[in-house]
Amino acid sequence: MTDQPTALDLPMVDPLPHDTQKYFDICTEKLGMIPNVLKAYAFDIEKLNTFTAMYNELMLGQSSLTKLEREMIAVAVSSINKCYYCLTAHGAAVRALSGDPVLGEQMVMNWRVADLTPKQHAMLLFAEQITLASHRVEEVDRQSLRDVGFSDRDVWDIISVAAFFNMSNRVASASAMLPNAEYHAQAR
Repeated sequence: MTDQPTALDLPMVDPLPHDTQKYFDICTEKLGMIPNVLKAYAFDIEKLNTFTAMYNELMLGQSSLTKLEREMIAVAVSSINKCYYCLTAHGAAVRALSGDPVLGEQMVMNWRVADLTPKQHAMLLFAEQITLASHRVEEVDRQSLRDVGFSDRDVWDIISVAAFFNMSNRVASASAMLPNAEYHAQAR
């Protein structure tokens, strides 16, 4: 075992800038850990700040999509991409936010076996389509989301979350990023 969050020799800036250390302290206080993805990006504070700004806006910012729905998109995309880090971390988030460990496991393995609403099913089907062949998305696909009650702003948010996790999955997988061990036991 190594204390490096990835297979790359990119140590965190030491000492961390005050604002970064403060952010990491908040993570430790709220999560009981500093997620390895943050440690991985901390070799370059500008890259870390850019990553966290986009993540926080998409996953925690203003949206009609619930936090659970956004985490479900993250897991559905990560399942297709077979991203060990994101499946572990965001599977734990689905378990925690839903209060349903079975849903978290179903989402990780095959979202289609989960007991979803028609709206959630349409959302994840669209996220899957973005992941597999975004160039094939047509107006009929966007309309299918409107037909179940999503606004155009919601469609934008679904697209943005799916696209963000497609990028994050590739970074995590290609760098052999390891999830924090704490995720495995959360919300079970």
